[in-house]
Amino acid sequence: MKKLLKWLKDPAAMAALAGVAAAAVVLSVAELTGAFFTARATPVIALGSTFIDFTPPWMKDFAIATFGTNDKAALFVGMGLTIFLLACVLGVVAYRRWALGVAGVLLMGTVIVASVVTRASVKPLDAIPTVLGTIAGLVVLRLLIAPLWRLKSWPEAPADTGAAEPDRPATSRRRFFAAAGITVVGAGIAATGGRLLSAARSNISKAREALQLPAPAKAAAAVPAGVQSPAAGVTPWITPNGDFYRIDTALSVPEITADDWELRVHGLVEEEVRLTFQDLLDADLIESHVTLTCVSNPVGGNLAGNARWLGLPIREVLKRARPKDGADMVLSTSIDGFSASTPLEVLQDDRDAMLAIGMNGEPLPLEHGYPVRMVVPGLYGFVSATKWVVDLEVTRFADSKAYWTQRGWSERGPIKTMARVEVPKSFAKVPAGRVAIGGTAWAQTRGITKVEVQIDNNPWAEAVLSTEASLITWRQWSFDWEATPGPHYIKVRATDGTGEVQTDQRADPVPDGASGWQSVMVTVE
Repeated sequence: MKKLLKWLKDPAAMAALAGVAAAAVVLSVAELTGAFFTARATPVIALGSTFIDFTPPWMKDFAIATFGTNDKAALFVGMGLTIFLLACVLGVVAYRRWALGVAGVLLMGTVIVASVVTRASVKPLDAIPTVLGTIAGLVVLRLLIAPLWRLKSWPEAPADTGAAEPDRPATSRRRFFAAAGITVVGAGIAATGGRLLSAARSNISKAREALQLPAPAKAAAAVPAGVQSPAAGVTPWITPNGDFYRIDTALSVPEITADDWELRVHGLVEEEVRLTFQDLLDADLIESHVTLTCVSNPVGGNLAGNARWLGLPIREVLKRARPKDGADMVLSTSIDGFSASTPLEVLQDDRDAMLAIGMNGEPLPLEHGYPVRMVVPGLYGFVSATKWVVDLEVTRFADSKAYWTQRGWSERGPIKTMARVEVPKSFAKVPAGRVAIGGTAWAQTRGITKVEVQIDNNPWAEAVLSTEASLITWRQWSFDWEATPGPHYIKVRATDGTGEVQTDQRADPVPDGASGWQSVMVTVE
């Protein structure tokens, strides 16, 4: 503690604290004024989104494998630490050479402004919050650094005389720390106020809650009895909206009202089509249970979910547009700039790819694409499941590249056959005797016809399949095991409707999805 107090008396340490306080002002002023602009105009969101855009595939895959659906929270923590360290450095630089400190702050402001104005659906005026924040931060930095210069020139009391430290009117360390503390607290209040003001100004949530979904012209087929695995602990066959995985590139959920939403269908078409949300409500909608899977899902991972979707078949929209000969791909684009490349024939066949407006009997949750998203059975989400979709361009794979295909991922993403063990969990301890093993398997559009379980190196044994609801939903399974004491390994593999057995060849998610058999180690007591 004494060393810490001594270090805090060092003017350089105090300058670092001044830098942190100034950075807090930059962010809080931008957050407060940003309430009157788009959410993507705030520095943290703009910088984070830009970082995501330039993230190499291996780093994205590592982040998802390590943090799962908490990848965005991990990014915010990392950004916070980075901003803190940069603020400390700029504070020290400003204390020693003010001109260099100002240049550093202005450079950072320029980088943030560039990040803001290059975001999709962002206007040049949306840079105003960052500009105001940068100016306020420079003013605060000057006000906090100036007393330190005077403090530096004040004579110190001789170290070995016991004399009291000379009085420093208006420049005392105590006053500096009080000023810095008040600044940080004020910045926190301003940032919180900005978030609350932004939430109060937004009517998206209220509009969603008030939305009444129409009855589908074609209701989803009744879910047959026995779809749920009897093994206790296996995930529900229908994934609740709150538990459905979310993997996307949006740091802040795009806000677009149903009244403002419009979809443009263009490109290699005979007729350009524009649809409003009311057009969707008035159309003959269909309802279907569909299992979605993320390409970043590792072997045995949980980035898959099954829901009942309500929407308009995309093939009906394409019929109106009439794609031209030679077109083989539809480039779908979100309001936040994300894009996906989907094979044209997949959107025209009978698998019921749709522009979805409902999920499990309610309007799409905001984070899952409200007001409209794409749902395409049989393809990984990175080439099909565009949320907040506003644009469909009929084109060719040879002519256009989507967000992730530009970063080395495959152009087409058919979902691979996969089975996972959900109970018992890996490294679990279970009692000897009969142990229930269970899990889920999927091979969307092909279906699952067999799941096999292997204990240690024993022969493969066939598991009991739960009832199949459809070829585009997952299928659960169970297996009773007479467990003997000691450590054991449980493996699982599936066979799809074409007769193809899930491969044991391990592959990373990049570039077209993970493969291999999951192996779970348990200890029988």
